[in-house]
Amino acid sequence: MSTRQQVLVLYLATSALDAPVVGWSVYDGTGRTSPTTGDSDEPPYKSGVHALEDGWRLFQAAQLIPPYPGSEYDVSFLKHEFFFEKLVDTSAGS
Repeated sequence: MSTRQQVLVLYLATSALDAPVVGWSVYDGTGRTSPTTGDSDEPPYKSGVHALEDGWRLFQAAQLIPPYPGSEYDVSFLKHEFFFEKLVDTSAGS
């Protein structure tokens, strides 16, 4: 059996896993697909919980860092980042 990793990065509206997805990236270690950031207008899942329900395993959640005083409304990077993985069997015939 040959196993490869697929990685899904979801940026959520808040730190809660059931919050709506506002950005995403998908990386396919199997080589079967080569998705790129922004190649779809619709996120692959509505929330992090929906990704879990589809078999993705959460392996990193966003670190919660409070904003500096006076910068609560500054626009910057998407801070609620969650990494998920799936292990896919790439053996012949699968």
